[in-house]
Amino acid sequence: MPKWKLLTEFTFDSAHYIKDYNGPCGRLHGHTYTVRVEAKSSKLYSSEYCPHPVMVADFRTLRWAKKDVTKGGLDHCVLNDVLPAEYATTAEMIAKYIYDETKKRLTPDIHLKVAVSETPNSWAEYEDD
Repeated sequence: MPKWKLLTEFTFDSAHYIKDYNGPCGRLHGHTYTVRVEAKSSKLYSSEYCPHPVMVADFRTLRWAKKDVTKGGLDHCVLNDVLPAEYATTAEMIAKYIYDETKKRLTPDIHLKVAVSETPNSWAEYEDD
């Protein structure tokens, strides 16, 4: 069966601290986060921006997190104040949060993978089975 794969990458700037972390990461600090989102599907769909079934997902939908926090994204915020309490602000949990929120915006059968980087050399990925 044919399969399409979308890849998009974007950045956002936010501050955070890791609760109860014994070290510098336990203090408020900031990053330019890089996020990679991969979406796969064997079917094409319409989107809120295009009524025709010609895309796996709209890139605008996949990049929601790069919007300013006042517009529903994660840019220029303190993540500890924005993410629900069940999401710690580690790269792993930020990836899961972006995954969970993106998944809500997509058709259920789209396979999704989200990777988050705080630094150029470190990535955390989250994906469904």
